Amino acid sequence: MSSKNDSTDAQSQREIVITRVFNAPRELVFQAWTDAKHVAQWWGPKGFTTQVTELDFRPGGKWRYVMIGPDGTEYPVKGVFREIVPFERIVTSDEFDEGFEKVVNADLPKGIVVTAVFEDLGGNTKLTLRIMHESAEERRKHEEMGVIAGWNSTFDCLDEFLTKVH
Repeated sequence: MSSKNDSTDAQSQREIVITRVFNAPRELVFQAWTDAKHVAQWWGPKGFTTQVTELDFRPGGKWRYVMIGPDGTEYPVKGVFREIVPFERIVTSDEFDEGFEKVVNADLPKGIVVTAVFEDLGGNTKLTLRIMHESAEERRKHEEMGVIAGWNSTFDCLDEFLTKVH
């Protein structure tokens, strides 16, 4: 019998899971993730800034962020919200927007779906980010771009932001 966490399972071959516990209430972490004025203050790896050019937070609503590297290079990303359960879960597509391919010399992964799960730990929040890819090959491409280090650095920035506002 195969378990859900079996590394040979087809789903796990396509998925990256990153988990972090934040010293902030779940409602605040959720708000930081969903409010454009907050997102602009922490989104992206250390040293990056982010412009929120669109954030229609509802199922079917679109979002678009432009991460700006320390050298001024712009990295546009976008998606469509698929599911929203307030304070608990957000499911969205996650795509590299037009222009991204000009600044990154890589075969960009496609078909990414991100699920953010917010778990209340009695005043702290466990955030589990599940990044699902169409195939193991698409996951490999994403990993080679540094997605795990990028998200961990982004979570460091979120942690700093939450410390300031909490």
